[in-house]
Amino acid sequence: MRSYHLDSGAGIDGLAIRRHDDPVPGAGQVLVAVRAVSLSYRELMVLRGDYVLPVKPDVVPVSDGAGEIVAIGSGVRTARVGDRVTATLFPSWQDGPFGAQHLPQRGGSLDGMLTELAVIDEDALVPIPDHLSYEEAATLPCAAVTAWNALTGDGDGLRPGQTLLVQGSGGVSLFALQFAKALGARVIATTSSPAKADRLAGLGADATIDYRATPDWPAMVRELTAGQGADRIVDVTGLLDQSLKAVAIAGHIACVGFVSDTAPPIDPRVLFASGATVRAVAVGSRAQFLAMNRAIEDHRLRPVIDRVFAFDEASDAYRYYASGKALGKVVIRL
Repeated sequence: MRSYHLDSGAGIDGLAIRRHDDPVPGAGQVLVAVRAVSLSYRELMVLRGDYVLPVKPDVVPVSDGAGEIVAIGSGVRTARVGDRVTATLFPSWQDGPFGAQHLPQRGGSLDGMLTELAVIDEDALVPIPDHLSYEEAATLPCAAVTAWNALTGDGDGLRPGQTLLVQGSGGVSLFALQFAKALGARVIATTSSPAKADRLAGLGADATIDYRATPDWPAMVRELTAGQGADRIVDVTGLLDQSLKAVAIAGHIACVGFVSDTAPPIDPRVLFASGATVRAVAVGSRAQFLAMNRAIEDHRLRPVIDRVFAFDEASDAYRYYASGKALGKVVIRL
């Protein structure tokens, strides 16, 4: 079999492909023939060497993938050869709150999915919704589960008629937009260009704000919500000082990422006055993944894919994703 490898911080030029003997699944494990993987922002952080969690040397990268079970080890109870599956990013996180015991993650401290064959623990498997292709399913483990957790993982959850604000058109934001519309919410999306605004509107956004043309976008959010602010915000930029100005009183801000090493300080008086909950979201558990897939099946949702590359074009896929040109997921097909 062939696998890609890299060292954290080596950059795209450090991505190398090598041949190995085919692995054999052990007790409680299955062997998956990987059919597709997708890139998320975490993969660029691994390349740059600034990913927030440990990355082992010579790791097989990429957390997100989907494939077909081709062999099973002893003691496997529920999985069968021929099953179409994805794998959770944090293999040990089954349910409940996240903890230090769940830190080992695929494509970081554990080998990832940019390989022709992967050995995966049975209890880290998630069945693929029947209407999705392998390429579509490969987009789910990181960005989609993060978005689902951001909208539903606080015990209250986004409700019909509420307003969600999403930032930009990255993977998490697009999934949050799709999930919110399925849940009956109104969605406001910030974006950087009229062309992207048109695409977001086509995906269901009720209103869009060009943050370059309107730097004070929190004020526009309040104008669009009759002065109330957004009930829930999925903050993918780390600009929490701005999100706090746009959120409704007693609203919810899910902090799912950041795009810069520096960010304006948060005034505790603004935080206190907002009455908002600010919650850090680190992907989600297997239970959340399964709940999300049920919603995807019920509403026949399909992930937004921008472009698909071949396995031998993995470096080109990384470069294209890093360019910021994609609107939707970048997928590598095996």
